[in-house]
Parts: sequence; C-alpha cells; structure tokens
Amino acid sequence: MDKTPTVLDEMNDRSREVFRRVVEGYLANGDPVGSRTLTRDFSEKVSAATIRNVMQDLEYMGLLGSPHVSAGRIPTQMGLRMFVDGMIEIGDPTETDREKIDATVGSNNADVSGILDRVGSALSGVTQGASLVLTPKHEAPIKHIEFVSLSHDRALVVLVFSDGHVENRLFTPPPGQTPSSMREAANFLNALVEGKTISELQRTIAHEISQRRQQIDVLAQQLVESGLALWQGEGESPERLIVRGRSNLINTEGEAENVELIRQLFDDLERKRDIAEFLELADAGDGVRIFIGSENKLFSLSGSSLVVSPYMNADRKVIGAVGVIGPTRLNYGRIVPIVNYTAQLVGKLISDRN
Repeated sequence: MDKTPTVLDEMNDRSREVFRRVVEGYLANGDPVGSRTLTRDFSEKVSAATIRNVMQDLEYMGLLGSPHVSAGRIPTQMGLRMFVDGMIEIGDPTETDREKIDATVGSNNADVSGILDRVGSALSGVTQGASLVLTPKHEAPIKHIEFVSLSHDRALVVLVFSDGHVENRLFTPPPGQTPSSMREAANFLNALVEGKTISELQRTIAHEISQRRQQIDVLAQQLVESGLALWQGEGESPERLIVRGRSNLINTEGEAENVELIRQLFDDLERKRDIAEFLELADAGDGVRIFIGSENKLFSLSGSSLVVSPYMNADRKVIGAVGVIGPTRLNYGRIVPIVNYTAQLVGKLISDRN
C-alpha cells in the first residue's frame, strides 16, 4: 500500500485513463473491459492495439488481470486499492440517501436496539449490500441478577441494570442444577454486584469464587461461571451484531464460481464471530476504513469488500460500528459517504440519549 502513490505518479496520462476507465467499467457492471470499448470515447484518438499494449503494461504492474484468455481486463485487488486510495472522489451522500437514513431514526424515544435495527435495514437498502451494525455495549451498573430454570437443559439469566435496562440470555446450565443451587448462585452474585458494571464484575468474580470456595456450592459455582460467560470479554455476544440485507449479496447475474464465495460469506455472517475484531477494524483509524478482498480479515475467504466506520459517544469513546459488506466492485464513491454519515448519525443519537 505504501508504494501506491509512487506507482500512480509514475503513470502517464494515457495509462491513468485506461486504468481508471477499466476500473470504473468493472465497478459499474462487473464485466471485463476490452480495448475496443475504450477506443470508442477515449480522450485521444488511439487504436485498439495501442490500448491493448497499455493494458498489458498495467497487467505486468499487477494492477489489471484477465479472467479469461480472450476477455478484457478487470482490476486486481492491488489495482482496486490504488484506485480507492488515489483516484476515487469521495463527496457527501446525496440528499435522497440522507433522507432515507434519517427517516429510519424517527423518534429518539424508541429502544436503541430497535432504532439500530432500522438503521441497518435502511443502510442495506440504500447501498444494496449487507449492512453490519455493532450495537453499544450496556455499561450501566448492575442492580440485580437472577437465574430462571426453564427445563433441565435450558435456563435464563436476567440482568437488571440501575438505569432500568433489562437483558435476558438463554443458556444451557451445567448438569444437575436445582432451584436451590440457582438461588444460591444468584445470591452470591447479588452480594458482589454493589453497583459494578459487567466488565468490573467479571474482573472480580474469579477471585471471589476462589476466596469463597468453602461458602459456595460446586453446582452454584458452575452456574455463576457459565451464566456470566454469556457476557464474557468485550461484550462479544452475538446479539450485539445486527446483520441486514444478506439477500442483496445474491446477484441473479452472478457467475457460478461466485456461489461458493457467497456461501462462505453467509456462513461467516451467520456465525457472527469475531465481533471484537470487527470493532477493532473500525477503531484502528479515524473515520471510514475500506478493506478490499483479503485485506478484510473477518471475511477474507469470500473475496468481499468491507466499508466500516466507528461511532462514538458524547465522551468521544468508540462504542460501536456500522459497515457495509458486498462484492469488491462496490460503488465506493457512493457507499463511503453513506457509511460515514450513518456512523455520525448513530453517534449523535446515542450521545443525545445520555
């Protein structure tokens, strides 16, 4: 990536135009671009043979590739990266796109997760990609914890926060749990809560269990550990990631070889793993970040592009992220400002509520 500006600077005007036109043509319809197509409205009068020579040079530089022997050229991942970094013009979202995103927010009195769900749907609708919205982790102090047995292999852990927010999680309790052990586990935790947030509680729980090993039944101890594990780490619960618009990834004109890549991406999205890493991608830089193909560690096998931006609370702390994932031929010039605008809107929404 460091050599991108150098390569671009060394290209003459004709090479730049050929390269730009091939990339723009590919982004517009996904098809390889041939030399004859470019000669029709090229800025100077040149032959198809001259254009072909330029294309060969660009291919030698690693910027273009040919999917079939007799086909035209398409940009490589390196070529797309150079285009995005050095040639694309990023403006503001159109008024229509802004209005569609704004309309989903409505009243700020609604539940945050409900609003973010609607924002995700609007984002996927406007961009025709799949949208990813990482909701903020709830960090208010805990007021009360309760375990509810639903069946021999299903239980509910209920967290009531000091601000009135309630979270429920279904989980499989360790074998042999009884109403008595569930009450004991809840009592043990409620004695420790004392206005702690989940993060603070998790830091002290292991120490407390080892200190009070004689005081707490083994079954209750197992329940505490498995119940709290649902909130383990930096809020890496699957419920934090809202995915909308998966169907947009299936293009009816898509080639057969893309089907396996789409299936791979669907599997990744369904698992909703590595959520902390998704946030890390956004958190590592200011504003919108673009990951093309294998640069995108989360979905590298599917050959997709991810456009992601963090959003912040009133204290300028990154608390979540919004993004769009789709084929590498995303309309970057349009999608980047939409993702940026959506992230700023969500950040303001969260800040205004606090």
